[in-house]
Amino acid sequence: MMIQVSQLNFTYRRTQKKAIHDMNFDIREGEIFGFLGPSGAGKTTTQRLIIGLLRNYTGHIGVLGKERSQWGKDFYEQVGVAFDFPNLYTRLTAKENLQLIGAYYKNAAGKPEQWLDRVGLLADKDVRVENFSKGMKMRLNFIRSIMHNPSLMFFDEPTSGLDPVNAHIIKEIILEQKAAGKTVFLTTHNMTVAEQLCDRVAFIVEGQIVVTGSPKELMIEHGKPVVKVEYQRNGKLFEMHADMKGIGDNKVFIDLLKTADIKTMHSCEATLEDIFIKLTGKKLL
Repeated sequence: MMIQVSQLNFTYRRTQKKAIHDMNFDIREGEIFGFLGPSGAGKTTTQRLIIGLLRNYTGHIGVLGKERSQWGKDFYEQVGVAFDFPNLYTRLTAKENLQLIGAYYKNAAGKPEQWLDRVGLLADKDVRVENFSKGMKMRLNFIRSIMHNPSLMFFDEPTSGLDPVNAHIIKEIILEQKAAGKTVFLTTHNMTVAEQLCDRVAFIVEGQIVVTGSPKELMIEHGKPVVKVEYQRNGKLFEMHADMKGIGDNKVFIDLLKTADIKTMHSCEATLEDIFIKLTGKKLL
């Protein structure tokens, strides 16, 4: 396991707010694991505990085979971190940011131009980051977190503030990292991103995990075993629902397929957002 967490508890000293309650989960090597929940649920707090930005927890956090509290600075050679709020040198250009940050690591960082080109920022390589939009900063922050070739990556809302084209590029790179054997811990409240990327997800509410499983398994388990067919007759659109069990012997369904002008047909799996609301009674904001 890349990460093993058991009986984890954490309370913010200043506010005395207990943010994490008896949390247990693990993340396997080479998987994309999603932490899903609304703002304030404890997603970012958990990541920061594992990374080491927050301390004084109780319980166990095992990372890369060692208790987190026993790691030294060499830990950061093996991890990449990109939070929702970009951490960049705004008075430097995009290229200068990558050159400076790359110098922090022992691992070869590659040429800045190659990374900038990958996320559509090559034309802006000599522009100061203070003049970047949020989306541009997010893309630069993302490649900053992976250019030293870490084996374990932490992404917090990696597509936040991005248009569909650039969000697709970021998701494509994350999948490429997984294909290369890297492990990704992703936190988000965007269920579509989770469905597209994650091997397994955990729903977290008020510092507690409600359920863990693969998106597909959860969607099937909590969905309806029904096929929905939309068809057109005499210029009007109709729909029919048929139980999957015994559907091959359902004469009405089979006759409809033979005679009607079928427009759409699909099974009725629940979405991750449907499941989240069903299990927690809360909506994602």
